[in-house]
Amino acid sequence: MPGPRGEATDPLIEIEGLTKRYGSFDALNGLDLRIMPGEIYGLLGPNGAGKTTTLRITAGLVEPTAGTVSVSGFDATRDPLHAKAVIGYVAEAPILYESLTPRQLLEFEASVRGLAKDPMNRRARQLAEAFEVASTFDTPIATLSMGTKQKIAIMTALLHQPPVLLLDEPLNSLDARSNVILKELLSLQTQRGGAVLFSTHIMEIAQKLCSRIGIIYQGKVVAEGDVEQLRARAGEKDATLEQVFMKLTNEASEVQGTIRTLRESFFENEDR
Repeated sequence: MPGPRGEATDPLIEIEGLTKRYGSFDALNGLDLRIMPGEIYGLLGPNGAGKTTTLRITAGLVEPTAGTVSVSGFDATRDPLHAKAVIGYVAEAPILYESLTPRQLLEFEASVRGLAKDPMNRRARQLAEAFEVASTFDTPIATLSMGTKQKIAIMTALLHQPPVLLLDEPLNSLDARSNVILKELLSLQTQRGGAVLFSTHIMEIAQKLCSRIGIIYQGKVVAEGDVEQLRARAGEKDATLEQVFMKLTNEASEVQGTIRTLRESFFENEDR
């Protein structure tokens, strides 16, 4: 599982000064992250804060404007093939070859990654049973529901047992049973020394599942730590994670103002 340095104390994901500019817009503005073996790191932020851009650059799908990304010791920009080999990535909208069946997609994935046939088949069968997709294993992906497509994307990311998982809103469209299965798989990932970086808008999931949480705002991580550390940073001892998030992203007062405006608008005729 270790990269070229091979030290268990090295971060599995190390991001320094990451910047991504689209024209005059900075999607990322000097973002820094270090994620260690055994960690589940949740990335929280408002829409447009840079969560998906961070994951795409780390996965080697987008080139940064500046900064460096190391995955298991491999430079994601200079050595993308080795970096991608140690990553399992699930996009917010599943990226699948929809003309294939799930079985064909997993076989293709295995061939690209050079996986031995028997272990791959066993792992694919176990994942199909766990996510209850065995009955659709020979059905074209294009005909499957969004939830089933999400399951197939997760199975594809897990097939080669990568040390690093990058998951963008992975619980989208999943049923309750599959949520439980995925959470257990993420726990197993950390138990075997791997790391997970995922983005989510579901505060309860982040609070229960993550070793650490990073709050990203305007392209930078403005606070990180466990829930208690984030509460201390926000100066809110008994606050919920949602309340902490709103304060640290400077949205609490703005939201209250918006709510007052909406209340006045929707109920303006009731006092007449």
